Amino acid sequence: MSKQDLFVRWLTARGGVTHTSEARVAGFDSRVIAAIEAKGRIRRIRRSWIVLPNTDAATCAALAVAGRLTCVTAAADLGWWVPPNMSDATHVAVAPTASRIERDGVHLHWSRGPAPTARYAVREHSVNVLAHVAGCLDRMDALAVWNSAARSAQTSPRVLKSVAWSTPRARELAHAVSVLSDSGLETHAVERFRALGLAVQQQVWIADQPVDLLIGELLVVQVDGAHHLEQRQRRRDIRHDARLRLMGYTVLRFDYQQVLFDWAYVESVVTTAVAQGLHLAASATRRAARSG
Repeated sequence: MSKQDLFVRWLTARGGVTHTSEARVAGFDSRVIAAIEAKGRIRRIRRSWIVLPNTDAATCAALAVAGRLTCVTAAADLGWWVPPNMSDATHVAVAPTASRIERDGVHLHWSRGPAPTARYAVREHSVNVLAHVAGCLDRMDALAVWNSAARSAQTSPRVLKSVAWSTPRARELAHAVSVLSDSGLETHAVERFRALGLAVQQQVWIADQPVDLLIGELLVVQVDGAHHLEQRQRRRDIRHDARLRLMGYTVLRFDYQQVLFDWAYVESVVTTAVAQGLHLAASATRRAARSG
């Protein structure tokens, strides 16, 4: 295999991105790199960064401003939940001394996170990603991202609580973070219901599987993400709902669109159910007595 083919294979194994300094350390000199570039098999960004032609646009945008992917862009890359309205711009961390001039389609973060990051990393450390999320998003969206991160392999509530966060918002989120929310949708629902003064429990096991939210004793609220659109999952949901109703529970089910974009409807339905006493076992007993 030629030196040029070896370099392309090496670059592919590294995710398609490298700095020229790393290439030299690996034994590839500038002549080899220039020859591969002349053939169009690689391209340069800011002279010192080398990428494969199919490298994603977000990574290229970060390298073009001498930064690293962070905030919701990096969160999505890590597989965490992110708000649906945050995908338009690429979020990039740059040095505090970097230019304050924003570029089209790029949202810059100048603050440093608490975790050191490798010099040639193209994405911020996961802890720093969360620090930028804390400063960029409103509290509810930020907590949803943090909860999603806490359920991932990258971190945990215990780790996040022990980090020396530099901002009050990040410290507050570290205290509030939980692994109970199965999705960002669930975090939104929990926070809003608790703001109404409702007693909400998460992931309570009833009828051999967990329910998303249990309000009071008998009001079950299920929050459906995209996976609930699958026919097999939908049949499981219907079967579980039937078992819950036979056990005396009231089951209310809401989807992604309703929770994020039609909260007034969700709140109206749930608070009406509470006003009717559907969350209380004593009310259920009285209703049964009246019907008898």
